[in-house]
Amino acid sequence: MDVGLTIPTRGPLATPQAVEAFARRADELGYAHLAVPDHVVVPRSIDSRYPYSASGEFPGAASGACFDQFTLLAFVAAINSTARLLTSVTVIPHRGAVHTAKTVATIDVLSQGRMILGVGAGWMKEEFEALGAPAFEERGRVTDEYLQAFKVLWTEDDPHFEGDHVHFANITFLPKPEQKPHPPIWVGGESPAALRRTVRYGDTWFPIGNNPRHPLDTVARFADGCANMRNLAEKNNRDPDSIGLAFFANWYDETKTMSTPDGQRHLLTGSAEEIAEDINGLSALGVRDLILNFQRDTLEQSLNSMQHFTETIQPLTPPQ
Repeated sequence: MDVGLTIPTRGPLATPQAVEAFARRADELGYAHLAVPDHVVVPRSIDSRYPYSASGEFPGAASGACFDQFTLLAFVAAINSTARLLTSVTVIPHRGAVHTAKTVATIDVLSQGRMILGVGAGWMKEEFEALGAPAFEERGRVTDEYLQAFKVLWTEDDPHFEGDHVHFANITFLPKPEQKPHPPIWVGGESPAALRRTVRYGDTWFPIGNNPRHPLDTVARFADGCANMRNLAEKNNRDPDSIGLAFFANWYDETKTMSTPDGQRHLLTGSAEEIAEDINGLSALGVRDLILNFQRDTLEQSLNSMQHFTETIQPLTPPQ
């Protein structure tokens, strides 16, 4: 299993020096992915429900500062020459379809084929309104249409597209991405709509395990989610084995043991042996990519957490 980590975009660790330290240490320790989340602005007042906390409150609301996702990925691509570059995830309606496709293709070429586009429809209505994005209520349909448009732009010599939300013709779109047919698309989300998007447009399903409405917080619950995705793929005449599996544990902290609402040990918490057991369980289900959050209060603590996982937990997770 390939293991990656998140790069800070907000808070006290979001400095050029700290980002560089994360990227360099990840290179030294052999982490396979550098993942960056997506916020362009953080509204001062947020009524929208955040999907990944029990209270629905957004933990990043206190800090309005945030780096641009794609610019930060380009920055770390020049520091770390081996890791894959993952948007975790891009809120697709936030930017125009042609512009996003161009940005992804550019980073893929300049990084020599290391770009992965993680995608989602978004959850914060207030940010949509601040950006002048398409209507929040249309975000699912906009996302699906933009993904179709991306593939046209990345693969066709004379791209043209006529949809409800994006239109283009009479253009040359070059350079094409380095990866063929295009950079992998990892579809984030845990809802039925996210599963449908995965089956229709995705190369990999990339959920976060702590969505209270769609919990994947134990190996057994994740197995059920995988079964639902596979059944949906078969109903839509897609080979389930053509869809990869990745998993994001944004809560990861080797010093804590968490419990699920029904009293079970929360996935990827507990002792080193228990965390390793969970990783092996995910691997047995077909997960090939795991993204962890090593960001702590200080840079030193964060780098130590990365080191601890490499030295203490990874040796307990032999290849499947």
